[in-house]
Amino acid sequence: MAGLPEPLQDLVDAFSRLPGIGPKTASRLAFYLLNSPDEVSHGLSSALEGLKAGITLCPECFNITLAGRERCEICSSSQRDTASLCVVEKPLDVLVLEKTGAFTGRYHVLHGVLSPIEGIGPNDLRIRELLDRVRNGDIHEVILATNPSMEGDATAQYLQKQLAGSGARVTRLARGLPVGGELEYADQNTLLRALAGRQEL
Repeated sequence: MAGLPEPLQDLVDAFSRLPGIGPKTASRLAFYLLNSPDEVSHGLSSALEGLKAGITLCPECFNITLAGRERCEICSSSQRDTASLCVVEKPLDVLVLEKTGAFTGRYHVLHGVLSPIEGIGPNDLRIRELLDRVRNGDIHEVILATNPSMEGDATAQYLQKQLAGSGARVTRLARGLPVGGELEYADQNTLLRALAGRQEL
């Protein structure tokens, strides 16, 4: 049976590697680009190139920011509460929490969670940098906003032990979030309740 021409198959394979995109969706996207005007595919290509060249990590909180900036917009803002630090798993979680408008402090992005099964330990995350920020800064509260999953809970427990004796109050988002769910899929009301009902660990 004849297959797709190699350039088209390569594009289908590339789309299939993206999260949430199966073979059928990947094929639809590839055929859409094949049949669309040249400016559509050229625009996509240009945007992908710009993504890697124009984005970097903030050296303070490790959230994504424009390349060339010393610190991200949140870390460099004088309007943010420097005594409150919210710890999240990934940059997308910062965006979701910011949309609620309920948190006015700063963030720390771990870039993952502890997962012994996948071989992810403390040295694979931005944990050392978090501990340094809390010990060297005037941080009064650390909000652990990892996802309510087994790995997220294990990471929060590990961080709580590491932060013991730091002088900072350590809290965890309340269980307004469903177990096994992720912050990016939670609605704003649920996130507001979770932030408002955070508890001491």
